[in-house]
Amino acid sequence: MYAIIGLAIGIALGIALQPSVPAALQPYLPISIVAAMDAVFGGFRAYLEGLFDDKVFIVSFVSNVLIAALIVWVGDLIGVGSQLSTAVVVVLGIRIFTNVAAIRRKLFHA
Repeated sequence: MYAIIGLAIGIALGIALQPSVPAALQPYLPISIVAAMDAVFGGFRAYLEGLFDDKVFIVSFVSNVLIAALIVWVGDLIGVGSQLSTAVVVVLGIRIFTNVAAIRRKLFHA
């Protein structure tokens, strides 16, 4: 219940305050969102399988976001940022679809 309340408060604050992302961080935002989605779907899958651990979820969430942003940052430093961004999105996308497929199988037995 706390998660749903926190989500509602976060959405309301985002709509009310309309925060802006500094231009220097804008290339990392989409990658961070995809990494966060990967952690959320992985956490939901673990919950359905009875394996959810809140500490593991928090560590996974934070580390996914930081590592994905770090990979893109390093790519920007060496001049291949867009290629590494694409690679990160592909890898995380595969993980997201794998988790969603497992969630679908668990919920709908199909």
